[in-house]
Amino acid sequence: MTEQSITDDTTTPTASASAPLATTLAALRAALGADAVRVGEQIGAHAMTDWTRHEPTRPAALLLPRTTDEVSRALAICDVARQPVVPQGGMTGLAGGAIARANDIALSLERLAGVEELDTASATLTVRAGTTLQTAQEAAEAAGFELALDLGARGSCQIGGNLATNAGGNRVIQSGTARDQVLGLEVVLANGDVLSSLGKMVKNNTGYDLKHWFIGSEGTLGVITRAVLRLHPRRAARHTALVALDDYDAAVSLLRRLATRFGNDIGAFEIMWPDFYDFGVKLTGARSPFDAAHPLYALIEHAGFDADDAGERFAQALTDALQAGALRDAVIAQSVADARALWAIRECTAEFPLKLDPINFDVSLPIGEIGAFVERCREALDQRWPGNQSYFFGHIGDSNLHLTVDGHSIPGVDHHAVYAFVYAMLGPLRGSVSAEHGIGTLKREFLPISRSPAELAAMAAIKRALDPHGILNPGKLF
Repeated sequence: MTEQSITDDTTTPTASASAPLATTLAALRAALGADAVRVGEQIGAHAMTDWTRHEPTRPAALLLPRTTDEVSRALAICDVARQPVVPQGGMTGLAGGAIARANDIALSLERLAGVEELDTASATLTVRAGTTLQTAQEAAEAAGFELALDLGARGSCQIGGNLATNAGGNRVIQSGTARDQVLGLEVVLANGDVLSSLGKMVKNNTGYDLKHWFIGSEGTLGVITRAVLRLHPRRAARHTALVALDDYDAAVSLLRRLATRFGNDIGAFEIMWPDFYDFGVKLTGARSPFDAAHPLYALIEHAGFDADDAGERFAQALTDALQAGALRDAVIAQSVADARALWAIRECTAEFPLKLDPINFDVSLPIGEIGAFVERCREALDQRWPGNQSYFFGHIGDSNLHLTVDGHSIPGVDHHAVYAFVYAMLGPLRGSVSAEHGIGTLKREFLPISRSPAELAAMAAIKRALDPHGILNPGKLF
């Protein structure tokens, strides 16, 4: 599948049985109110594409429900009409999972937003799906807690989208993915039925745990409307360091050394190969804190609970590693501003869509094989497309490697050819074509690399059971 084919693909399995759009829109206006149903020029650019920067496509209509009941009524109407519906959150996705086609109705959760409850006894936060991640984080922090999920898009991405894609982020090594932050979930099925399982209990062994069917399902099984999120004690002391390393094996060795010393207090361990690091420094307009270039860089965060911890133990651990030859050099942030400056290098990816024609990869493979894969991949790309500009980075503590190839550096080369080339190298390693960004449309043809025929058949069976008319996010995943 090419990028352009996403906007060209306007067929659905149920299109021939669809009710006239005008009739469906009239029913939706009666159920939701005219101000909640937008068409034509009323639909803003925000609903037409995501961070993949595909050619914008205006959906047939945009729904803006304010309550779970309105989501339920809207889906019931669309299911009867066999009208395809594409759930949309903050539109920060990188796999095309929320892009609607011209004959789809987009369903935005932006009005279904807000914090409903913070329960200090159970350490939970109940939020509506359209709540931004940053809003949820700030609510937790104000009450002395911490919401562990954190992404660079925190100010724009929404909780519903985070859960629908099972987002990862910077602190998976410490607290797990989005899935691990959820205790309860409310979901509206394709026919309008509401599954409300908003329990706050950690232990609830009563048959199928249905919430996990929807987390990571990319809106193909139901629309998430509310969630009960787990909170954690706030880590009062954070210390950040940028270290220089000899090679990938040294990075893994340092990660294990620090994990042995500090356990779960290592909150982030971000690896940057020189191509990415140098570009990140350039984009931030800063000067590298190191006087010389190095083969590999790691951004490390130590996060503990002792507010009086000034970072001496973390600094001593890095000093010991330096003296043992486990690293080449280290710079420790001396202030919040210093830490932000170091993180800005790693989070320069927010500028990629503006500075590059990004061909993004978000893969996962065994930690011990990542370094060798990077070298093989780099060599293969250079042989296939001499002069390509490629940037390697990732969260190796949770086995996640990112690669971005700049399409501007290989003019005339279709993005699909690059996807197929890289994923073909991943296949023999039994890696995942998506570590945290989801499948959407960009990766659906490559899903069999990571999933067996039996697994795909089971997924399809679940889809048919919960969405028999195939109206929810058609063309995504399958």
